[in-house]
Amino acid sequence: MATPHLSVVIPCFNHGAYLPEVLRSIESAKRNDVEVIIVDDGSTDTLTCEVIAGLDRNRITIIRQQNAGVAAARNAGFRAAKADIFLPVDADNRIRPAYIEQGIALLSADPDVGVVYGDAEYFGARTGRWKTGKFDLERLLEWNYIDACAVLRREVWEQNGGYDEAMPRMGLEDWDMWLGAVSRDWKFAYVPEVLFDYRVVPGSMISKANPGSHETERYVAAKHGYLYRKAWQRMKDERWPAKAKVLGRKLRGGVKENSDGGPASAGELAIS
Repeated sequence: MATPHLSVVIPCFNHGAYLPEVLRSIESAKRNDVEVIIVDDGSTDTLTCEVIAGLDRNRITIIRQQNAGVAAARNAGFRAAKADIFLPVDADNRIRPAYIEQGIALLSADPDVGVVYGDAEYFGARTGRWKTGKFDLERLLEWNYIDACAVLRREVWEQNGGYDEAMPRMGLEDWDMWLGAVSRDWKFAYVPEVLFDYRVVPGSMISKANPGSHETERYVAAKHGYLYRKAWQRMKDERWPAKAKVLGRKLRGGVKENSDGGPASAGELAIS
């Protein structure tokens, strides 16, 4: 393959049973400019080891590492990627050809767009459409609503210092990535159609990373205090006191407060 346009990175921990499905979904795009990288994050079950051992190394890059979590696995895959556009896909999900097509097209058309995302279709323990919706910073500040399965530029990932491997809970490192992209003025392009299939398994990691994860909220609020402070001030200036009060109360445990009751990180206090 010549230099690929897009690198699909698949972290895998004991999900070998699902790998054939996700690989077939990538192949269905029928493109010869897409690189596939699987990062085996210290899998221990026999089936996963057998499936990975049987993959064609001429078509798929395999990286093996000790179990370090999904953030570290994605980072390892991105570091090895040859393309400047990435699409991370969990091993138990599936992507649709339009994701690759739309991702490459939209990023090529507008250099200010750093992230392309769309809707998903649930399958497994839950069915129906996951309608993500247009980009909304206030919504993103409240909680992550854009899945990690999104097309992003290498530059976005590099500027953010990769996925944060120190997040209190695995499964929300993409939230930090999106807020990092916002802070550097990257635009988000939303495609209002189903672009990937999201498998729901009872007891999965994401089911544990819910809005009750206060430790993660505090961590994110402290790290991205500038964005939260700006949002709070805008709400106050535009006379949305109820919204401002909710945001301030929500973040109070994670960032310091100014004398006016607004959230501000320690770094914010120096520039506000």
